[in-house]
Amino acid sequence: MNKDLTVGNPQKILWAFCLPMFGSIVFQQLYNIADSLVAGRFIGENALAAVGNSYNITLIFIAFAFGCNIGCSVIVSQLFGAKDFKTMKSSVYTALIASGILCAALMLVGLLSCQTLLQLMRTQEEIMAESSLYLNIYIWGLPFLFFYNIATGIFSALGDSKTPFVFLVFSSSANILIDILFVKTCSMGIAGVAWATFLCQGVSCVLSMILILKRLAKIKTEGAVTIFSWSLLKKIAIVAIPSILQQSFISVGNMLIQGCINSFGVSVAAGYSAAVKLNNLVITSFTTIGNGISNFTAQNLGAGKYKRIQEGFRAGLKLVWCLCVPFCVIYIAFGKYLLLLFMDQSSATALMTGRQFLWILSPFYFVISAKLIADGILRGISAMQKFMVATFTDLILRVILSFVLSGWSHSAIGIWCSWPVGWSIATVLSILFYRGEYRKMGR
Repeated sequence: MNKDLTVGNPQKILWAFCLPMFGSIVFQQLYNIADSLVAGRFIGENALAAVGNSYNITLIFIAFAFGCNIGCSVIVSQLFGAKDFKTMKSSVYTALIASGILCAALMLVGLLSCQTLLQLMRTQEEIMAESSLYLNIYIWGLPFLFFYNIATGIFSALGDSKTPFVFLVFSSSANILIDILFVKTCSMGIAGVAWATFLCQGVSCVLSMILILKRLAKIKTEGAVTIFSWSLLKKIAIVAIPSILQQSFISVGNMLIQGCINSFGVSVAAGYSAAVKLNNLVITSFTTIGNGISNFTAQNLGAGKYKRIQEGFRAGLKLVWCLCVPFCVIYIAFGKYLLLLFMDQSSATALMTGRQFLWILSPFYFVISAKLIADGILRGISAMQKFMVATFTDLILRVILSFVLSGWSHSAIGIWCSWPVGWSIATVLSILFYRGEYRKMGR
């Protein structure tokens, strides 16, 4: 059901809208967590390291899909808030066509260069073949990734966060079962992990696209709708390209950091692979709530209701901080038991590596979550330059400090310490930028 986010109590509306989005991303992250869990438990430590190693490259492709999602979602939200439904439909079709072309180009580049990217990350010889196999299968599933992200972006723009949640509950649960079936019962190894994700994402993509096209057909408009518009593509690109660059550079930065981590051995890489999946569950959850803030902001910007934007920031901040508390407590107090889902007690170095990573980063979830809420507003009002400045400041600091601090401490702990520094400085910048943009609205 479509939902107008420009009316009603902002906190109640935003929480009701964002909580299903939070649930959706939790289940979406189960895709990656399930891959690592099954690889680590049923194949071995090398397979766990291979999935984690490949994950940094898959994040580049996810960055492009995420950028298309955000670009389409923000523009559709603004048009939906302004009740310009004909142009809104045109923007959807334009985004689908452009994303399809981009996806095809990325598939070609990915299939030709994945081996080179793995070598640049100093991937250990013993996990090179499995990393390459996992990546190649993943790349063939990129169309599902792209069009599913576009569909969820449209659902969110129309104020519907519950439908994507239902799809993800189904597909993520199925992915775990198929992972185990392919790996344990069919003995397919790491290929089974990749094919399970391929199949489940494919089903979710097809079903969500069918539903979104039916939803759009029910919105009545006068006259023929333009299937492709260069002017709308430009508006989408203004939001999408910075988001793609942001996520892509973060992925490249993570690849550089992964190379530094790999220099400490397979066990440290495996421990990081498990812990970073738990960390990404939190960060991606906050990012998704930030996307919800973007939709809320864009609809109210289109409707000219500026005061609700500030109320949305406060409501979003309360929501993410409420979520920070259980995540922080669970990771600090019970992180060991979560990590043991991916490995066994004999992987002592890997286990300690993962625990140290979670201990250092968890308290700073309160900091980074505030940045991601402010970023959501900056995207919603299309203030993308300032959004990128804050994001790149975080990334550059983390990459440089990872090498400096790990060299100084002669251990991977130096790498983990770079995260809080980058997060803290970037958060200050994002909040200052948000406050400046809000003042410009004259409110």
